[in-house]
Amino acid sequence: MFAGLPELGISNGEDLKETLTNCTEPLKAIDQFQMENGILLPTLQSALPFLDLHGTPRLEFHQSVFDELREKLMERVATIAEGKDEDRYIKLEELLEKSFPLVKMPSIQPIVMQVLKHLPKVPEKKLKQVMADKELYKVCSVEVKRQIWQDNQALFGDEVSPLLKQYIVEKEAALFSSDLSILHNFFSPSPKTRRQGEVVLKLTQMIGKNVKLYDMVLQFLRTLFLRTRNVHYCTLRAELLMSLHDLDVSEICSVDPCHKFSWCLDACIREKFVDAKRARELQGFLDGVKKGQEQVLGDLSMILCDPFACNTLVLSTVRNLQELLSQDALPRDSPDLLLLLRMLSLGQGAWDMIDSWSCSPSGFGGGNTLFACRDVNSGEDLSHVPHHPENRVACEIGLYYVLHIAKQRNKNALQRLLPALVDTYNDMAFGDIFLHLLTGHLTLLSDEFGSEEFCTAVFDNFLLTSFSSKENVHRHCLRLLNHLQQKVLASYMETVMKTLEPPKQSSESVKEVYTLLKEKLEASKKSPPEQEEAPSLDLGLHPVTVPSTPTTPL
Repeated sequence: MFAGLPELGISNGEDLKETLTNCTEPLKAIDQFQMENGILLPTLQSALPFLDLHGTPRLEFHQSVFDELREKLMERVATIAEGKDEDRYIKLEELLEKSFPLVKMPSIQPIVMQVLKHLPKVPEKKLKQVMADKELYKVCSVEVKRQIWQDNQALFGDEVSPLLKQYIVEKEAALFSSDLSILHNFFSPSPKTRRQGEVVLKLTQMIGKNVKLYDMVLQFLRTLFLRTRNVHYCTLRAELLMSLHDLDVSEICSVDPCHKFSWCLDACIREKFVDAKRARELQGFLDGVKKGQEQVLGDLSMILCDPFACNTLVLSTVRNLQELLSQDALPRDSPDLLLLLRMLSLGQGAWDMIDSWSCSPSGFGGGNTLFACRDVNSGEDLSHVPHHPENRVACEIGLYYVLHIAKQRNKNALQRLLPALVDTYNDMAFGDIFLHLLTGHLTLLSDEFGSEEFCTAVFDNFLLTSFSSKENVHRHCLRLLNHLQQKVLASYMETVMKTLEPPKQSSESVKEVYTLLKEKLEASKKSPPEQEEAPSLDLGLHPVTVPSTPTTPL
């Protein structure tokens, strides 16, 4: 507990023990020890007996003085660090040298940690000692940890990894939310609200103004995106940059070539629309990427692969197409539409682009993707360009068109379209984001589920075609039925419940939703839902008693 005191020439418990063992007059020895190691203030010695008269133990007195001095010293350390003296850090390093031997002493440790926190460059030897000691590493401030992390990627990865996992779990939980609504869905929170999430705030704090740590996090996100193809890592990449932007961390924003592009795109996501002015700005950023800067294009593609960006771009595309249709104009004559398609192509091709760059020493396929984007802008045939994801873009727009039809409550068109979605490019129609949106949109047609024909179109001809091989589809089916269980035709519900009964190997989440639905159905059988009373029309007339006469013969 008192390790380190002898190094500073201060006596500890062992010294007192030795003194008392070897002395002939213990009381005199104790007085002498107190004189040598007490507070060296001559005027204090005559005052101490008064404390004895009041029954105040010397320990209590010394502890209160110590606590006060410690607070004053910690304040002084902060004041020195915030000052403008050229030698301020030399003073702090000198204090660190004197205090560090006592770092394991609980009462002194806060002072040592305060000094470490305010040193922009902690001596390497001290950093290694902190890193090697789990207890010290745990209690040291994030400012000190940043200095440790920047030269220890594996340790930083261990700290970041649980946060990245938590982020993905939160995103997936939002997509499988039991609340189905067209108004409040996955894309409802504003960009600024999303950036207040726990993971984004923690990562932002961990990075601080350290460019090296920011680069490490981006590399983790690229690697995980390549490994899993999970687009939520793209969202986090964009959110992290904009979180640093919100805090005016110019040290990082000024060196990230995607900053201004992300800032402009973030404004579009907030409005859920790309207007003509911002379209020109985005066009300028993309045109500014030169040959040889393929890594920049790879990062831009990752930002455009963010589902929130993609949602905004597709909604803007559909709106643009509707306007062109009303004007009898051709799509190829609209520069705004071509730009939207160009950005969608970049986003949809993000995985291929980053994969090519990470595997090829010459960068993203020798710059082919860069030319591909310019080809999109010029409206030329793209079939020859490597990595070009034109099928994905067409499919994405087609899926949003289906959502548009559902929003119009066009039951007949929806019944014709849904079976065609079984064979979409790369099974995109069975992705969580589309199914989340579709189930929300289908709540607008809840009354139609009383018809077997509509149930067959939604379930038998679409969702149930892949639920047994895709557990996420199974979960979305159950989400939809949970919401609509009082609307679905009873005979059909009975059949579909048998079909959707989870096999033993199903995850707990599927079993939980199925059990919840089963309990709801059993409860509704015992007590059928009461008929909603029609709203009363109070016309201010006096009630008239009418004799109850049967309308049909008995």
